[in-house]
Amino acid sequence: MCGIIGIISTKEVTSRIVNSLKKLEYRGYDSAGIATLNGGNINEVKCEGRVDTLEKNIQKFSLRGEIGIGHVRWATHGRPSKANAHPHSSEQVSVVHNGIIENSTILKKHLEKKGYLFKSQTDTEVIAHLVTDYLKKNSLKDTIIKVLKKLHGSFALGILFKDREDLIVGARRGSPLAVGYGPNENYLGSDSYALKSMTNKISYLEDGEFCIIKKQEIEFYESEGKKINKKILNLSQGAISYDKGDYKYFMEKEIDEQPFTIQDCINEYVDKYNREINIHNFPWKISSLKSLVLIGCGTAFHSCLVAKYWFEKNTNLDVTVDIASEFRYRKVNFKKDCLYLFVSQSGETADTYAALDLCKKNKMKTCAVVNVVESSIARVADLVLPIYCGQEVGVASTKAFLGQMLVLYILTTKIAYHQKYITKKDYQSKIKNLLSLSNSTKKTLSSENNLINIGKVFANAKGSMFLGRGYSYPIALEGALKLKELAYVHAEGYPAGEMKHGPLALIEEGMPVVVLAPRDEHYKKTISNMQEVIARGAKVLLITNKNNDEIISENIWEQIAVDKFDDELTPFLITIPLQKLAFYSALEKGYDIDKPRNLAKSVTVE
Repeated sequence: MCGIIGIISTKEVTSRIVNSLKKLEYRGYDSAGIATLNGGNINEVKCEGRVDTLEKNIQKFSLRGEIGIGHVRWATHGRPSKANAHPHSSEQVSVVHNGIIENSTILKKHLEKKGYLFKSQTDTEVIAHLVTDYLKKNSLKDTIIKVLKKLHGSFALGILFKDREDLIVGARRGSPLAVGYGPNENYLGSDSYALKSMTNKISYLEDGEFCIIKKQEIEFYESEGKKINKKILNLSQGAISYDKGDYKYFMEKEIDEQPFTIQDCINEYVDKYNREINIHNFPWKISSLKSLVLIGCGTAFHSCLVAKYWFEKNTNLDVTVDIASEFRYRKVNFKKDCLYLFVSQSGETADTYAALDLCKKNKMKTCAVVNVVESSIARVADLVLPIYCGQEVGVASTKAFLGQMLVLYILTTKIAYHQKYITKKDYQSKIKNLLSLSNSTKKTLSSENNLINIGKVFANAKGSMFLGRGYSYPIALEGALKLKELAYVHAEGYPAGEMKHGPLALIEEGMPVVVLAPRDEHYKKTISNMQEVIARGAKVLLITNKNNDEIISENIWEQIAVDKFDDELTPFLITIPLQKLAFYSALEKGYDIDKPRNLAKSVTVE
């Protein structure tokens, strides 16, 4: 969470810091701030709320400078307010911080005894005063080394020094931090997106490292202060632009982009002429794999749940799915013949990265499915499989979810054929279906339905349920999550067959319930479960496939029919109405669809 930008230049930097903060706002948007050095003084402007408000305040104060740092916040310590907004400054330094300082309370008490006064409720202000204290008896470099050793927890830091208008210090432990290179200027950023408008050349700090950024050079150090060299990378350019175009919301645009992002991903992995999947760079023998553990958080976890069904049906692997935040805190019995697969849109998800790091320390086989190929998770994993969906700005994931499922299905199919678990005929049939997926997605998106009015009912309901079996069960979980994220309506996803084991008690007259019943092997059983909730007064929205025969039930409130397609790939199609349902429900309530309350896009804290 939180976004950091720093620029040191021979030119004025304030407007560019603000523009970069606008691009970083998906990482946090409850408060924002900027600090510059000018005339030997630290000048600071902060506000509660969005970057647009910050920009207006900056214009009032005519903030200027050729060196500065900026921040957008997602609160961890202290409620959103101007006082708790970053940067946090002492008389000598100004600090922006992403992460959590776990021993901040102890450090604060120590500093208060020395006479330091605190203005905020944050853990970050401790860093500003701690740096100030160490500077009294140490050089700048030694101060940074000693301060970083004192801090427990995770952090990405950008630090300005009142008496040093020639440098910015950056440091990282846990939370990501990138450094950008420019002509007569250099940059610091919490991710590459904020730097792309200024440079395509970057380096990444690894855990424990810090840097001193000057106008003409950048020096990198490991934790003990030994100078190190860093590789300069060229940023990849996404196919989809950051601009909203004619859309009012990024999420709306990103939903509509899905046929194109699916096609882009398939083009990267599938040779349509030879009916072949182009994943040839496995760093281990597929025949050596006996089991698979899929690991993710939130929406990424749901993509893993769908993939479990695919892998179990098409391979002989023993498959487990784990939530990253639980995986790393259990006693894990690591297996040499197991592949540990990590899914993350940003590639910076803190819990997922920590689980990956644990596997690497135990010398396990690892694979990453990510959207950002320059990310921390991508740089650490043995094998990286990008989802190629371009930047996703809306906090509630849409096209990235379909991209994650798509890559996991492609990997499943490749391993299945490699294991000779499916025939060549089946393999090429699956590839043929993949090549048709984009078109079926487009048809589903363009289908006329009543989702605007349906969304109004869900938006004003006390609660709702989403039911499915087989492949549809994880999609039910994802649909419920989207409604919670965007419309702030209580929603639960359940296996349809589990309703009678407790949740049926929640059904009452008029309660909206989504039933996912594609015409697969579970269809008739799911319809029976649907009848059970209808009999208790629920208003059922049935999502199924287009077909000529009648639904075996009466009293269905609303029905949406997606394109008739291969059972294994139908999860892609039934996801789309659920995305739109959440979108229209939030629209009905007038909420900020791209930036739902309390959430941030890149979850870089535990």
